[in-house]
Amino acid sequence: MAMSMDIPKSNLSTHLLNIRNSPAGYGWAIIGCIVTTIIATPLSQYLDLVNIVMLFLLTVLLIAARFSRGPAILAAFLSVALFDFFFVPPRFTFAVNDAQYLVTFAVMLTVALITGQLTTGLRRQAQLSAIQAQQTRDLYDMSSALAGVIKVEQVATILQRFLLTGFKLNAVLLLPDAAEQLQPINHDDKHLRIDQRFALIAYEQGQVIEDSILSGEGHGASYFPLQAPMKTRGVVVFMPTDDSSALQEHHALLSTLSSLIAIVIERLHYVTVAYDTQLEMTSERLRSSILSALSHDLRTPLTALAGLAESLPLTSTTLPAATLESAVAIHEQALRLNNLLENLLDMARLHAGRVTLRKEWQLLEEVIGSSIKLLEHSLQQHTLQINLEKNLPLLEYDAVLLERVFCNLLENAAKYAPVGTVITISAKINTDSVEISVADQGPGFEQQQSLVRFEMFARGTHESSIPGVGLGLAICHAIIQAHHGSLTIANLPAGGAIVTFTLPRGNPPIIEEEPDYHEGAAIK
Repeated sequence: MAMSMDIPKSNLSTHLLNIRNSPAGYGWAIIGCIVTTIIATPLSQYLDLVNIVMLFLLTVLLIAARFSRGPAILAAFLSVALFDFFFVPPRFTFAVNDAQYLVTFAVMLTVALITGQLTTGLRRQAQLSAIQAQQTRDLYDMSSALAGVIKVEQVATILQRFLLTGFKLNAVLLLPDAAEQLQPINHDDKHLRIDQRFALIAYEQGQVIEDSILSGEGHGASYFPLQAPMKTRGVVVFMPTDDSSALQEHHALLSTLSSLIAIVIERLHYVTVAYDTQLEMTSERLRSSILSALSHDLRTPLTALAGLAESLPLTSTTLPAATLESAVAIHEQALRLNNLLENLLDMARLHAGRVTLRKEWQLLEEVIGSSIKLLEHSLQQHTLQINLEKNLPLLEYDAVLLERVFCNLLENAAKYAPVGTVITISAKINTDSVEISVADQGPGFEQQQSLVRFEMFARGTHESSIPGVGLGLAICHAIIQAHHGSLTIANLPAGGAIVTFTLPRGNPPIIEEEPDYHEGAAIK
């Protein structure tokens, strides 16, 4: 939804901080002194000169309160001159007969200058207080608007509107893309030139960079890094529209704005991450539930189908050869489909966290041997080579799940490697783990597929003609992770694929050797 913010259309800060000596102030100073002289002339018959002096001092005070220091100083000197010319004897001349009037002139000028100075200072303090109050209100309005944004484009729009309307400054938000290149957000003004070099320095070093090179409308630019609590989120570029001194005058405000924008962008980042994570978790739970329900519903008829196909040749010995061959094919495909359903069930349980590992200390050779026995038919067209390091320690693992890991890896190797090639199973001892690998001489893995391979239903493009749905490596990866190990895939330099996984060594129990009871030994 679009967010908006009401910002005063008058540029209050520029108006209040314009304390320069305008021609109008000097004109009013002259007019005020002349008016005071005109008023005091008929009153001089009734008032002493001391009271006439007070009228001129009042004029200086009013000029200082309304205008800046320059008009007040002019009013002070002009008041002394007019008082001397029109009221001090001899009148209508600047000559002074009594030297005491020189003291009067000096005191009058001093009091006028001090009064003007103090009044101007108080006026400036009042203006600065008004500026700070207005900036505080504007920042509060901006913070309120930013609290409800849901996109970074809205952040950029609010920031640009706030600075352009209230401070005559342009702002461009630069955020990094996936390649860590800074890209402008909601920026389509070609007249505003942004130096990517300065932006990159500010982003990488986390420092404010002042661009002395003219840019945009002919004024410099400032590059503020968006330093959030966790990391630098980007860069915001500030450029004045007509007054190059605005960057320096509002430097503290711009630093505060940069920190505020950085926090908002980091909040949006984590909101996006949380939403994506929740969506992914919900999708994964839904997919696991569907797979689990589907697998349960299909397993019973598949078991019956496999049993009937297996028993069909046993019921009759007079079946034609073609029928027997079809019965064997039906039995093999039913077993393949049943294995697929077992994989689906295992994956659903692993993702749901409902699998309890039944770990026992066992030899690695046992699970390798049982896996080869189960895949004896699939491996009969390949040469199997086993290279196990001597004195492999006992490992604590779930035999059923680890057997499925070996079965999936060996089945994949048998499917993708050419007939007659070698499939190698190796194991070696590391410092705190045992490293097991299954290698083949097939086409290998596609490039840039190391992470995708561990996702469910992920398969290579050139493998589509080979039966399978892409669950094998995903299940292996989940099982090995459940055993606190790691699984990686790679291609061999000479060709072929290799899948390597590790199992922690742990602290196996000490097995005491049985005593040697040879013939004739005494038994106590």
